[in-house]
Amino acid sequence: MIVLFTILLIFATDTLVYAKPPEPKEIKPYAEDWYVTPEDIIRDIIFPAIDKRVIKEYGGKEASGFGWQQQRIVNIVYNNNHSYDISLRIHVPDSNNKPFEYSEDLVKVRVSPSCDSPKIGCSHGFKIEVLDYQHK
Repeated sequence: MIVLFTILLIFATDTLVYAKPPEPKEIKPYAEDWYVTPEDIIRDIIFPAIDKRVIKEYGGKEASGFGWQQQRIVNIVYNNNHSYDISLRIHVPDSNNKPFEYSEDLVKVRVSPSCDSPKIGCSHGFKIEVLDYQHK
């Protein structure tokens, strides 16, 4: 009996010696498979400011706040105070509750990245403000 257990023990340890550890799974960053454009980045930065303004312009109606969509960036201007003026067109659902009718509005937003540099003459924190809102 002891001989049988010894033989089984030898075979068991022998297979453990040659056993390979499990290969670690490759961990990819979340956005590695995504295609992100500069326009997507700009939209993510200015979205909250535009969202608040759309709700204000359309009287706090839920459909306007949740249903507006960015169409395209029309213009980006760099200002000498180290800020950017971004103009973009958006579609907002029509106030008449018609499902496929939208108002096209033009929004101008100023993005001021945080800066404290004597070289370029700026000292301000990060700020986003809606400069102009036009109903078309």
